[in-house]
Amino acid sequence: MKFLKKFLLGFVLFFGLLIAVLYIFNFDYLIKAVRTVYFHGHKTAFLDDYHYFDNREMSKSTNPQPWPIAKDYNSVKATATMEQWHKKTESVAFLVIKNDSIWHESYYDGYGKDSKSNSFSMAKSVVSAALGKAIQQRKIKSLDQRVSDLFPQFSAGKSANMTVGDLSSMASGLDWDESYYSPFSVTTRAYFDTELSPVILNQKAIDLPGQSYKYLSGNTQLLAMCIEKATGEELSGYVAKNFWQPMGFENDALWQTDHKDGVVKAYCCIASNARDFARFGKLYKQYGKWNGQRLLDSTFVAQSIRPRFEDSPQYGYGWWLAEIDQKQIFYMRGHLGQYVIVIPQDNLIIVRLGHLTQRSTQGRPESDDFLVWVAETFKMLQQRK
Repeated sequence: MKFLKKFLLGFVLFFGLLIAVLYIFNFDYLIKAVRTVYFHGHKTAFLDDYHYFDNREMSKSTNPQPWPIAKDYNSVKATATMEQWHKKTESVAFLVIKNDSIWHESYYDGYGKDSKSNSFSMAKSVVSAALGKAIQQRKIKSLDQRVSDLFPQFSAGKSANMTVGDLSSMASGLDWDESYYSPFSVTTRAYFDTELSPVILNQKAIDLPGQSYKYLSGNTQLLAMCIEKATGEELSGYVAKNFWQPMGFENDALWQTDHKDGVVKAYCCIASNARDFARFGKLYKQYGKWNGQRLLDSTFVAQSIRPRFEDSPQYGYGWWLAEIDQKQIFYMRGHLGQYVIVIPQDNLIIVRLGHLTQRSTQGRPESDDFLVWVAETFKMLQQRK
């Protein structure tokens, strides 16, 4: 019994010392990371983690606009290969919208059409849309407006000429470690820290901006801060007013914040569903028009879905790009394989949400599972009567 008491006392003292060290060296965010992720059996952020964070709500539209249902809805089953990949990657939702009508819809793991799941970095495309709106409203001058106009912290050194367009196109030159599994990376800190703004404003440039593509989540967070500063509005409210409402979103959505009533984690973490996520694909497919209403400038949309840099054809401004079988594709993409895939020449939108992804084994920018969702969807479409 004495041994057990000594052991328990030592155990408590050890963890007390560990916690004190984390606070002293400014790694206390790891306590929340362990509590939120590892205690729930995960090694990284997961689809339902919005339950364990503070959130801002984006209310559903007062004029909801349900997607039309195709006459041959779900008349063709998923191919055997697709079902194998759904099982392998633990999909929760798969949606095919053809000619702006839902043609195929499948849900797994207890999810349904109204179930929320984490967008992860698909939110970056939403933030880019908010940038386009702020430019359209002349709150931001153009893609070339300097970040230092809004945040003087970036007026010196290599970041002096950094623009909002550089942030949107992932060309800021900032020093950011885009590591999702390292507990000590700035990306992990940003996800769990309760004071996100100082983390971003303390970023330093290590390269000249506007020269080349390098994917950094901090770019989008700083871009969101620029939008808020320029518009005088909190980002989730701005997005809800300018997109959620006019585009007829059918469900309330949540956007994770760093603390209660804090700033949204703009580079990630909108909790919504497949049908509503797909609306941004349709908006960009229609070059910014929604039911005859001009929500975004068509020139801005066109520029967003073209590569900025010739040697980085996989990215535009807030949107991923691909070419498969001579088909031009643009898409929203998030951690663990969240996708809204748009193939304009076929008037096609594919949405896949799930727990896992399969990184490329072919040296391509696209993940292996992305290629499967596209290829197998076309095989399904070929079976239409």
